[in-house]
Amino acid sequence: MWESENESIGGRDYGNGVLSSSRDVFKTNGFEQRDQSWYVATDIPSDILVQVGGVSFHLHKYPLLSRSGKMNRIIYESCEPAFNKIILDDLPGGPESFELAAKFCYGIVLDLTGTNVSGLRCAAEYLEMTEDLEEGNLIFKTEAFLSYVVLSSWRDSILVLKSCEKLSPWAENLQIVRRCSESIAWKACTNPKGIRWAYTRMPTKISSPKWADSKDSSPSRAQQPVPSDWWFEDVSILRIDHFVRVITAIKVKGMRSELIGASIMHYATKWLPGLIKDVVNGEEGTSSRDSSNNSSSSTSNWKGGLHMIVVGAKEDPPAKDQRLIIESLISIIPPQKDSVSCSFLLRLLRMANMLKVANALVTELEKRVGMQFEQATLADLLIPSYAKTESLYDVDLVQRLLEHFLVQEQMDSSSPSRQFGGKIGYEQRGGGSNAKMRVARLVDSYLTEVSRDRNLSLTKFQVLAEALPESARSCDDGLYRAIDSYLKAHPTLSEHERKRLCRVMDTQKLSIDACMHAAQNERLPLRVVVQVLFSEQVKISNAIANSTLKEAGDLYQPMVSNRKTLLEAAPQSFQEGWASAKKDINTLQFELETVKTKYLELQNEMETLQRQFDKMGKHKQTSAWTSGWKKLGKLTKMTNLENHDIGPHAPNADEPRKPRRWRNSIS
Repeated sequence: MWESENESIGGRDYGNGVLSSSRDVFKTNGFEQRDQSWYVATDIPSDILVQVGGVSFHLHKYPLLSRSGKMNRIIYESCEPAFNKIILDDLPGGPESFELAAKFCYGIVLDLTGTNVSGLRCAAEYLEMTEDLEEGNLIFKTEAFLSYVVLSSWRDSILVLKSCEKLSPWAENLQIVRRCSESIAWKACTNPKGIRWAYTRMPTKISSPKWADSKDSSPSRAQQPVPSDWWFEDVSILRIDHFVRVITAIKVKGMRSELIGASIMHYATKWLPGLIKDVVNGEEGTSSRDSSNNSSSSTSNWKGGLHMIVVGAKEDPPAKDQRLIIESLISIIPPQKDSVSCSFLLRLLRMANMLKVANALVTELEKRVGMQFEQATLADLLIPSYAKTESLYDVDLVQRLLEHFLVQEQMDSSSPSRQFGGKIGYEQRGGGSNAKMRVARLVDSYLTEVSRDRNLSLTKFQVLAEALPESARSCDDGLYRAIDSYLKAHPTLSEHERKRLCRVMDTQKLSIDACMHAAQNERLPLRVVVQVLFSEQVKISNAIANSTLKEAGDLYQPMVSNRKTLLEAAPQSFQEGWASAKKDINTLQFELETVKTKYLELQNEMETLQRQFDKMGKHKQTSAWTSGWKKLGKLTKMTNLENHDIGPHAPNADEPRKPRRWRNSIS
């Protein structure tokens, strides 16, 4: 038994865990066990048999009747005059707790500890050992031990809460779970500088220390700083429902969300075997998470502190228990961003899909991943498809995560805090265009990886590639790499499908290396190759124009000499690479000129054909009236032209008109 931290509390007898009845009502030397039966070491023969969980207790009626109301009622309400057997299979705590209760009835001194007091308290409530029968009965004394000893001790609170796992619903109804959870929460939220009690450390190379050794090397004596995650290891031994109660109480006390998230991650690594290897090998951001990772790799070999008694050899929990753990952890993850790492959320999401967790919780977890999607890595996104689909990876899941990310980015950019004074903090958290660019690179890498799957449909590839806005990609090299990989894995695509696939890529955003590769790529459609060559020619022309403008200044000669000097001083491999690059550029320019020449030839031929077609359309038969009207129209035009030429010699219209002289008649 461990010594209690409060070894003397007001001089009470239960302060040191020793418990006895007020008076000896039955002289006995103790209990004796024979196989599965217990006997009272006395000369008086037993007159009643109590059977609890397959264990028989040969006792006497008077000690039980004097302290147990339930025994009184069972014996006096029985119709048989020679009633001598009672079966109590539903007694909380089982045979161990009834043994202690029976010893208390016989006046034997009990040794209370954090591991047996909760079971004894529930058994006393079941047996109705109240103050109405005798002052200082078992209910009163176990309750006093819980209140004055257990709740003031860190490790006793942990042990009592751990022992309550087999006492439901009695421990809940008696408020033992609630009181222990509150006590643990208050102590976990204590300033580490004020901690004076022992706790289970998380070392990397320690062989089975005892609590006495830990107490001797406590921070108050060794002057060692207490880390902020000192309580992770002790709390992680609790069952998931009790762990949720503790974390909920800690949230109410106002602990930082980063610490709560780190404790949840530490608990998950201990109870979810599918996460342990990934998290230990992964890299976490905070020091508390690093300590959690270090501890998870060492706890499999080291069971110090509380683990020496309550854990022991542990097997992997079944799928049903793992599903319950995942659902509970999702419900208590703090809502604040970065409280847990994105890598942890994605691993949790992978196990949730594998174990068929409730859809509402999976959707909530997907939204949490979308809040910090820019922190994800390619290895985390390669989640297998557990549904009945032909594709190897769950591309639809990544599509939903990307949509949640875009919605969150839109909400952050349009929020009032973002517009009024919150811009700096928002950008520091990875918001804005920087986050979208990181996500674009991540999506391009993901597309390159999943494009090797022959069962991946073209529609899914295209929808995921076009989900991000055009401003998210400053360079489409990653997208071109993914398209080329998809074309290589799907050689049976038609010309229309290849054009449709290449439509998601902007050839003007390709680098020189990507353009050179695309110009020689036989898998690309011819139209895309021409677009690549044209955009590359434009880039080369712009580069030549810019360099000409720069070199037209006074520093032209020194710059040339400096370039030559640097080139001569460069290694031979660099010079060979530069010469090879120049040769490739010249070859590319020659091919581009050839394509231009062929294009001009085709254009000339097209114009010739167009003229011939127009001539054929004009050779139509016309009537005499039509030809006459055409000649008349030409004659009218010629007359107008002649009048226009004679126009300056005609009389001016502005001159005063002379009156007409009439000829007088002779007659």
